[in-house]
Amino acid sequence: MTVKQNYERISEQINAAKVRANRNDEVTLIAVTKQVSTEVAKEVLAEGIHQLGENRFEGLKEKQDHIQNDVVWHFIGSLQTRKVKDVIHRIDYLHSLDRLSLAEEIQKRAAEPLKCFLQVNVSGEDSKHGIYPNDVIEFARQLSEFDKVQVVGLMTMAPFTEDVTIIRNSFKGLKELQEKVRNLHLANIPCSELSMGMSNDFEIAIEEGATFIRIGTDLVGKGR
Repeated sequence: MTVKQNYERISEQINAAKVRANRNDEVTLIAVTKQVSTEVAKEVLAEGIHQLGENRFEGLKEKQDHIQNDVVWHFIGSLQTRKVKDVIHRIDYLHSLDRLSLAEEIQKRAAEPLKCFLQVNVSGEDSKHGIYPNDVIEFARQLSEFDKVQVVGLMTMAPFTEDVTIIRNSFKGLKELQEKVRNLHLANIPCSELSMGMSNDFEIAIEEGATFIRIGTDLVGKGR
């Protein structure tokens, strides 16, 4: 399957999920290009998708060195504090803010406010990064003091399982948290967005309120 064919199928799935959820707002598709070449990323851009996601500084820099298009860049991997100075001026969104030391480094290095998603470990799995749900409100209150950190929403990864109920409950939990944070009306924390849903579960995520979905393999394949 080509990127074009994959995109056509995924677009149909997105629209069908929105209909099921009675939604008419926008769902932003982020093409996760971390495992594929710059040439494949250019195929994605040719289809009119201009939101690209990378998870390592090296991959981000390599693609930016060869892509001159108007692209919205998303950093979706765990960001080491020592890499902040290299990454933040190259991206539009960070999807993995999960600790105070990272926020402090962004505050120190950023020239303009950086749009960030708080990464939440809704499932409580030890293998996943992220803040635990019970700590999100307090963390948000701390971040309201940082004028270079704009918390636009919450992000999570559901457990990798075929149990739809478990997946759906993870996304429901994040939606509930997002609304709680938004209703605090904290400075620099609009928290109006939800980044959730990947190749295996994005339709469920849309049904539960995702505004950003991150799709790699289903769209671009592997290692091309």
